[in-house]
Amino acid sequence: MTQYPHLLAPLDLGFTTLRNRTLMGSMHTGLEERKDWNAVAAFYAARAAGGVGLIVTGGMAPNSEGGVYPGAAGLFSDQDIANHRTVTDRVHAQGGKIAMQILHAGRYAYGPNCVAPSPIKSPISPFKPTELDAVGIEKQITDFATAAQRAKAAGYDGVEIMGSEGYLINQFLVAHTNKRSDAWGGSYKNRMRFAIEVVKRVRAAVGPEFILIYRLSMIDLIPNGSTWSEVVMLAKEVEAAGATILNTGIGWHEARVPTIATSVPRRAFSWVTQKIMGEVSIPVITSNRINMPDVAESVLAEGCADMVSMARPFLADPDFVVKAAAGTADEIAPCIACNQACLDHTFGGKLTSCLVNPRACHETELTYDPASEVKTIAVVGAGPAGLSAALTASARGHNVTLFDKSATLGGQLNLARQVPGKEEFHGLVAWYETMVARSSITVKLGTKAELQDLAMFDEVVVATGITPRDPQISGQDTHSNVVSYTKVLQGSVFVGAKVVVIGAGGIGFDLSEFLTTDTSPTLDLDAWKHEWGITDPQVDRGGLSLDGPQPEPPVRQVTMLQRKAEKPGKRLGKTTGWIHRATLQMKGVRMMGGVSYDEITPSGIWITKAEERQFIEADTIVMCAGQLPNRSLADELQSDGHRVHVIGGADVAAELDAKRAIDQGARLAAIL
Repeated sequence: MTQYPHLLAPLDLGFTTLRNRTLMGSMHTGLEERKDWNAVAAFYAARAAGGVGLIVTGGMAPNSEGGVYPGAAGLFSDQDIANHRTVTDRVHAQGGKIAMQILHAGRYAYGPNCVAPSPIKSPISPFKPTELDAVGIEKQITDFATAAQRAKAAGYDGVEIMGSEGYLINQFLVAHTNKRSDAWGGSYKNRMRFAIEVVKRVRAAVGPEFILIYRLSMIDLIPNGSTWSEVVMLAKEVEAAGATILNTGIGWHEARVPTIATSVPRRAFSWVTQKIMGEVSIPVITSNRINMPDVAESVLAEGCADMVSMARPFLADPDFVVKAAAGTADEIAPCIACNQACLDHTFGGKLTSCLVNPRACHETELTYDPASEVKTIAVVGAGPAGLSAALTASARGHNVTLFDKSATLGGQLNLARQVPGKEEFHGLVAWYETMVARSSITVKLGTKAELQDLAMFDEVVVATGITPRDPQISGQDTHSNVVSYTKVLQGSVFVGAKVVVIGAGGIGFDLSEFLTTDTSPTLDLDAWKHEWGITDPQVDRGGLSLDGPQPEPPVRQVTMLQRKAEKPGKRLGKTTGWIHRATLQMKGVRMMGGVSYDEITPSGIWITKAEERQFIEADTIVMCAGQLPNRSLADELQSDGHRVHVIGGADVAAELDAKRAIDQGARLAAIL
C-alpha cells in the first residue's frame, strides 16, 4: 500500500482522468522566448516522465498588449501552434497531460501598450495603462478564446485562465483597480462580468471535452481586496460558465505579504482553499509552499482540496511523483523556496533554473552521461559545491572520495539552517546525507586533507569554502565583546542585549534575524499570520488585518552597519530582499550604510558617518564583513604540480552563493 493514497489517487474529470492529484503549477521559465523548442519539450517531458498528474505551462499571452513584457511568448500564428505541438507530443509520449496557461498581465505588463480596466499605474511596473473601452474589452475576451482554440490545435489537454495574482482579470474584480462606472464596473456583479465572459467564451471555443482551469484569487492580501462572499460568488459563477477545475491563487504580486518565500510556513494557505470546498462541485486545487509528499498528502487527507499544485518542487526534482510512489521520498531533492534561481532569474530576465537542481531548464545542454574513462577523484570540502561535484561525478561512474575537516556534511548550509525562516535548509542537508549514504562515494569526515593524501588521485576538486574577511578595526582583537558570525550561529558564544553587526550583506541580514528572533514564526502558522497581518477574508476584506502586522517584540536591540554608501540590503535577492528588509524593520533593527569604523571599545563602537563621529553602545559586536576564498590547499597543490579544480567559495567568495556553488560543482563533474 502506498504511503500517499490521497496524493496518488486518480482524479476522474468525466471526459478524461488524471493519473494522480499532483499539478505542476505554472512557472515562467524563459525557455519559450528562446525559441529552442527541443529544450522546451525536454523540460516538460522530464516532468511528465516523473509522473506528475497534470502540467500547466508558464503564462502565454493572448495578445501583444497582454504580454508580461514585450516579446513574451504566446500562440499568435500557425508556426507557434506547430512549435507548441512539439512540446505536447513529447509530454504525451511520456504518459502526461499538459494545459497551457493564458495570462494577460494588464497593468502589470512591462510595456507602454499595457491596458487595464482603469488607468491606474501599478506600484511594481513602470507604465500607466490605457483604460479599455467597450471595443477593447471585447477584443481582450475574444483573444482569450482564440488563444484557447490555438492551444487545443497545438495538442494541449486544456488551458488555465489566469484570474489571480493581480493580473488583468483580477484587476477587473476589485474596486482597488476598477474605477469604472459602466457595465464592467461599479457593483461586484458588473466587476466580475469580465471573468465570467472570458470563461464562457473559452468554453465555447474549445468544446466540452477539454480541461478548463480557472485560477481564482482566494485571498488578495491587498487593501480593498475581495470579500469572501465575493470570492464564493465568483467561484460559483465560474463553475456555471464552464470551468472544469478551480485553482487557488494567493496574493497579488504587489502585496506586501510574503506568499511563497522560504520563511512562509509550509502549506500556509491551505486553510483558505478549504473554505471553498463544498461551495462548488468541481475539483478544487490548493497551492503555495507545499513541497514534499507528506505535506501534500496531509492537505488532501484533511479535505483542504481535491488536488495539490506544486510548481518549484518540480524544478528541484522532476521525478517527485515517481519517487513518492516508489517509497523513496527521502531521495526527492527538496525545494527550499529560496527563489534564487527561479523567480529571481525570471524577474531579472534570465533563464529559470533551480538552486538544488542546476539541470532544471538546462536538460539539453547539462547532461550527466556515463564516464567514458573511470577516474579516481578527490573532492575536498563537503559544502554545497563539493557535495554537488561528488554526487554528480559518482553518478557518472567515477570513484570519488570526499574529504572534510568537519564531522558533518553540509558546510555553510549548517549555519544557514540555524536562521529563523530558513528551516527548509534542514531538509536540504538531510537530502545530501541520504544521497551520499546511498552512493558509492568514500566519505572521510573529520579529516583535513593534506598534500600527501591527494597525490594518487587522477583529479582533485578543491571546494574548501571561505574564510571570514578581516575588517581590521582598531580594538577588534583586544576586547572580549567581539565575536564572529560563525560562532554566533553555532551557539558557542554569549550574545548580549545590545548588538552591533559589522556587515549588511545577506549573512548580516540572516544574522540580524537570528539575533532578534527567539522562536521562528515559520514554524507556527498562527504566529506567522499575526506577524504579517493576515486574517480570514471572511472577516477582513482581502485577508488583511485592519491592525496591520503585529510581530513579536525583538529579543535584542540590533544595529547593522556597512561601509558601502548605499541602502543596506540593496543587493539582496530580487524577489525576497524586500521580505528581509521588512522583517528587520518590524523588529526595529537600525540599518546604517556609508560608515567608517573608527574604534571598538569594551562598551561599543565609534564610527564616522557623513563626517560626523558617533558612538554606538553595544554589549556584543559581531564580525560579518564578508568573506575571502580559502585557497591555501589549492595553491599548495598547484605549486606541487597537481592538476586542481577550484569551485564554490574557494573560487569566488560572494555572499556564500550556494546557487553558483552547486551549479559549478555539477558542471565540472559533468565533464570530468
